[in-house]
Amino acid sequence: MKIPHSIRLITLIGLFISLLNISACSTGRYQHAQDFLPNPILDPASLKDAEVKAEPLSSMGNPRRYTVLGQEYAVMSQGAGFKQQGFASWYGMKFHGHATSNGEIYDVYQMTAAHKTLPIPSYVKVTRLDNQESVIVRVNDRGPFHEGRIVDLSYAAAVKLGIHKMGTAAVSLEVISAPSKGPEKWLQVVALSNEQSAKALQQKLQTLQQWPVDIITNNTRSLHKVRIGPIPEGQEMDKVISILNNNQLPNPLVLAAHQL
Repeated sequence: MKIPHSIRLITLIGLFISLLNISACSTGRYQHAQDFLPNPILDPASLKDAEVKAEPLSSMGNPRRYTVLGQEYAVMSQGAGFKQQGFASWYGMKFHGHATSNGEIYDVYQMTAAHKTLPIPSYVKVTRLDNQESVIVRVNDRGPFHEGRIVDLSYAAAVKLGIHKMGTAAVSLEVISAPSKGPEKWLQVVALSNEQSAKALQQKLQTLQQWPVDIITNNTRSLHKVRIGPIPEGQEMDKVISILNNNQLPNPLVLAAHQL
């Protein structure tokens, strides 16, 4: 019996949506129940690889161990030289605008990816095994939590690799750059409306401790935020906070890179 074209089309759409639903992340905290397609990228040839740069370990998203769907995963302490083969998938608009595992906001049009155990952020080269096409992405999320799948790509990365219509593809994965040092944070000491007062405090803070002190100006609200950092987490940060307390300065607001 010949299947009507409309029924075949509906079936294909249903299969495609099912593929998208098998994404890296869980479903409980998202506003959409199912994943769906972003607006198409009209010029795939314009897509560029993620720019590889040295970064510290993210202060979020790197627990020693974590459990998802009853499976425990151990996050790698070192990712340099790591290689892996398996299947790549991608995740779309259901997760767009929501926080990734390290607190950054997922953008389907950025060259990012999710991996279960690599230290975040890591830069990895993902290569299709059938045609050797490759893409370099920045890992800032956890997943995909499905058997055989080793990496979940952003939509842009999937388009560049040519798997956005296929849903999945067999790939190899190679770490290009892993976090170069431990996690860092910033201390926002105060936000002042008077620019001269902010500059005077900046000078004072620079004499009290060794880490850089910057003033971030919010012109919309006429505020000048005085921040110290980046500072390694742990004893160094505790030392600076102690110095602030000993000089009768307010308790600082502790910020990660994605909160700046």
